[in-house]
Amino acid sequence: MKKRILTAVIFILLSLLVLSGCGGKQETKQEGNVQNPATQETAKKELKTFNAGYLASPGHALYFVAKEKGYFAEEGLDVTLYLFNNSGEGMNAIISKKLDVGNFGTTAPLKFIANGQDLTIFGGQMEDGGSGMVAKPEVAAKLKDLKNLKGKKLAVVKLSTGDVVFRAGLMNAGVDWKKDMTVVEMDTPAAVMEAVKKGAADAGLVWAPHLKNAENQGLVVALYSDEVEDNHSCCRQVTLTSNLQEKPADYEKLLRALIKAYKFYSANQDETVDIIAKYVKVDKEIIKAETYGRHLISNPDPGKKASITFWNNMNRIGYVSSQLNIKHHLNIDLYKKALDSILQENPNDPVYLKMAEDYKTRNL
Repeated sequence: MKKRILTAVIFILLSLLVLSGCGGKQETKQEGNVQNPATQETAKKELKTFNAGYLASPGHALYFVAKEKGYFAEEGLDVTLYLFNNSGEGMNAIISKKLDVGNFGTTAPLKFIANGQDLTIFGGQMEDGGSGMVAKPEVAAKLKDLKNLKGKKLAVVKLSTGDVVFRAGLMNAGVDWKKDMTVVEMDTPAAVMEAVKKGAADAGLVWAPHLKNAENQGLVVALYSDEVEDNHSCCRQVTLTSNLQEKPADYEKLLRALIKAYKFYSANQDETVDIIAKYVKVDKEIIKAETYGRHLISNPDPGKKASITFWNNMNRIGYVSSQLNIKHHLNIDLYKKALDSILQENPNDPVYLKMAEDYKTRNL
């Protein structure tokens, strides 16, 4: 009897070790998946294991919807989602092959590419004004003019998208962020907000849902990132280039699932908010305001043009120094194939037709 109990304990411990091997926190399994008819149908098939990394943001809604509505399973993928605290941690998990794909902004993947990592951006997730600068109410109004950050201290989450957008904006406003002010890099949005509240920083850069959280804690959003640079790139689908070369069909399936998720997210606000709330632990009113407000857009399109602009800005402001042709690390063909195949199945669908038109504008 004692031997049986010991064997059972060892088995449980080994199982927990396997689940924690990705470095991030695994998402909670949701029983709702089993109820989806499409998922029930694909459950009979052998699904391919796929590990994806995300940050706790409503802007990563497409992952959550594709998981909960069974779109990943429809495409033959058993996707496990892993939560990370910041982009640097997530990118390291991709490099070490613990993740097949991840969404960790635009700054982080491009910075890693500049440092010699062979990565490819092949799709989108979140973009535009999902980031913002928060400050105490008595100084927020003045900071709407970035020139007034001269002599100030700005707290940022290292390798975050807003970091590059605002540094570029500062340079455009005639502020040298290296000489005229102090930029302090921190590990989490919570640390940034705490620094601002305590006066250790005059302002801080965070993203959704932390923008609303900051407001609930008495801070004010002085400026959204899309007010600094309209239509800027944000969270991109990124993986090792070798992964795309070895199993392109799997990544095309991933994109097909995200395209389906985009259609659902576009038409079903309340259910999408319910789904996001399973992964982003904040009030649903905050989730809805952040997800469907004007400052945040979820979109699986790779947005090649915006990524090139972002790369050029990183070099212009001295965030990186690279002569690399970034186009060699941007793949738009997989998304086009995925979208074309869905259009063949749904030739008159207005959402997919609009996505096809947007693809031309955003990438060609």
